[in-house]
Formats: sequence, C-alpha cells, structure tokens
Amino acid sequence: MAAEKRKAARRPPAPRKWLRKIVIGALLLALSLYALCALCVLGLRWINPPTTAVQMERRASAILKGRPYRKHYDFLPLRKISPNLQHAVVAAEDGRFRTHHGFDWIEMQKVLQQDIQRRKLGRGGSTITQQLVKNLFLTTERSFVRKVVESTLVPMVEALLSKDRILELYLNVIEWGPGVYGAEAASEYYYHVPARELNREQAARLAAVIPAPRKRKPAQMNEYSQEILDRMVKTGW
Repeated sequence: MAAEKRKAARRPPAPRKWLRKIVIGALLLALSLYALCALCVLGLRWINPPTTAVQMERRASAILKGRPYRKHYDFLPLRKISPNLQHAVVAAEDGRFRTHHGFDWIEMQKVLQQDIQRRKLGRGGSTITQQLVKNLFLTTERSFVRKVVESTLVPMVEALLSKDRILELYLNVIEWGPGVYGAEAASEYYYHVPARELNREQAARLAAVIPAPRKRKPAQMNEYSQEILDRMVKTGW
C-alpha cells in the first residue's frame, strides 16, 4: 500500500498532462505548417503561383458582401516587365532591396523614430520580401501575430529564392487596384499597354499606388510619383 501511494504521489496531475499534450500538439502543428510553407517556397523557384492568400481574401470578401468580383492576373517573366517599372517599384518600396537579407534594419529604425516623435504608428517600413510573404501566405489584416509569422518566413524566402525571383514574384502578385494583380494587369488596366512598354512616368505612377492600391489612382499621384522619379535619378536609373 505504501509503495502504491508513493507511485501515485509521483504522477503529475491530470490537467498538467493535458496541458503538455496541447503544447506539444501546437508545436507539431506549427512545425508542419512551417515545413509546408518551406515546400511551397521551394516550389516557387520553378512554379508561378496560380493565386495568393490576399487574392483569395479579396474574393471571399466580395462573395460575403455580395459584390461582383473579377480578377485580372497575368504572370510575366521579369525580362518582359519594363526596367522602368522594376526600378520605380524598388525606389518606392525598398531602396536597399538588393543589399539586405529580407529586413531593412536602417529603414525600420527610421520608421520607429518617426512613430515615437508622432506618438502613433505610421508606415510599416516593410521590405519587398516581407510584402511578398504577406501576399503569398497571409492576409492584409494588421496584427502582431501576422507580423511574427511573416518575420519567420522572410529568412526562408531569402534563402531559397534569388533576388530576381523575389522581385519577379512581387511584381506579378501584388494588388494594383480592385481585382488587378501584377504588372501586366495593371499596365493594361490603367494605360492599355503591355508591361514591357511602360515609360518612366507611367512606371512611377504605378509604383506610387502600391501602398494603398484600392484607394489610389495613378493619375492622382503627381507629387509622390515625382519623388519616386527623383529617387530613381539619384540611384542612377
């Protein structure tokens, strides 16, 4: 009897067992999802995505609200996208794209200082790689959890994909207007020309739309598009 009592005393309480199982299960699920994402990213070295999480989010939102939805999405290789647009987007969204490894710590520090001075959260300071991860795997909802997940996937994307492929994917999947995704669709939608024929001003105006594609119109982006053109000149483009 004494031996049995000692064994019973050594057993952990039942709630502790269940908590341990829940934690282990959550970790296994997270690792499985991370591994699945890794396979998807590896596949993106050769396969162009037929859709993205943000595109699916927009479609679902339209269905729930009973609104019409039409998607314009044509994937192009980078060589068929005007260098003007490539340069304008990098100048506008991520000037150190070619030199950082997924996170622009210099820009993040500037944004943090500005937020402290203004005493409110401003622009995010996300790199092209971070924005690509959000578009491919996450949603447009701003939350701490989303940023954490995004931050864990960015190094994977930088490790498995080249900078040219990251830029190619980004230019092809991001939103440029209601139902308008990618450089080719945006170029045809706003200027009625293929993406390879965009001139510098058109490219700068399209790049100026990216931060708020459902609200901004290229024709209205006079000041910001000029700022982007100035950045391009300073960079040597």
